[in-house]
Amino acid sequence: MSDTWNPPVAAYSARPTENIQQLVMSYFGVQAKGEENKDRIRTALQGIIESFKQPNGPARYDTVQFIDAAGYLNQVAVAYWIDTDTFHKWIESDVIKNWWASDDRLKEEVGYFREILRPRIEQFETIYTAAHGPFEGVSKLFPEMSGPIIEHGYWGSMRDRLPVSQTSTMDPEGTLAVAQGSPSHGGRVIINGHNNLTLIRSGEDWSTTEAEERKIWYDDIAPVLKEGMDFLRDDGMDVGCYCNRYCFHIDENGKQEERGFGYSLWRSLSALETWGATHGTHLSIFVTFNRLAKKFKNLTLYHEVSVFDASNQYFEYVNCHPKTGLLRAV
Repeated sequence: MSDTWNPPVAAYSARPTENIQQLVMSYFGVQAKGEENKDRIRTALQGIIESFKQPNGPARYDTVQFIDAAGYLNQVAVAYWIDTDTFHKWIESDVIKNWWASDDRLKEEVGYFREILRPRIEQFETIYTAAHGPFEGVSKLFPEMSGPIIEHGYWGSMRDRLPVSQTSTMDPEGTLAVAQGSPSHGGRVIINGHNNLTLIRSGEDWSTTEAEERKIWYDDIAPVLKEGMDFLRDDGMDVGCYCNRYCFHIDENGKQEERGFGYSLWRSLSALETWGATHGTHLSIFVTFNRLAKKFKNLTLYHEVSVFDASNQYFEYVNCHPKTGLLRAV
């Protein structure tokens, strides 16, 4: 960022309290293929949500769904903790630990996965287009939004917003590795991550748009966004994206809402940056947004980006098809 940089539009960051040192982001998913399995998926997801009511459950969670490249419906409970001790008490309790470890999970007609990531607070950043939210993701657990920030709107601004960038280049170290099982054979598979694996949750809320703004969303923004999300889903490995899902929020009855986000896991922050700055699919999104940004009144855009230590990642897949999540990357 140059000393004279003046962003073309305002943007903001959600601010955690000083006592928050580490976050927990957990994606608990259920998948199956075919209309006949929708009820099984919904029932299984409800079981996961019920488990959140056990002592030390998450501070909040979202429920979302997406169709993956293999045509499977996936429904996911995205759970957040802002205290790792509380999370460990929950995940290591007999009720939770024994349920996930049970061989009964291998006999069900759905697949389960859990992707658990724990960034230190200096490995995490957010950006919002609206000063008053609405907050999304883990930011709903933060007390306030910043004033306008200047670290946005230029290539490299995402890196500048990560506090750890002051002391680290965040280069990837190591590779993904299968710790248990065989992705091609199914069953239970556990994958180990590597240092500085990167997550981006990049979302949109168009539920309150009206008239011209709503038309802009559906005619101009949504099509190029879908093109970019589909590219990363189908061909992202070529640019360092291990997996990408474009998720839609669903309500307690399973009805899809007018809110969504892309959830991507990347080899590194630099791979994400390179795609963002050079690939046609993202440049189309970026140019379209900047061309139309001043017309936005009710459309809210945001993202949360994290990098992780290898020890703070856990990926487990049970009965999932071999292209699920990180399975396709190993």
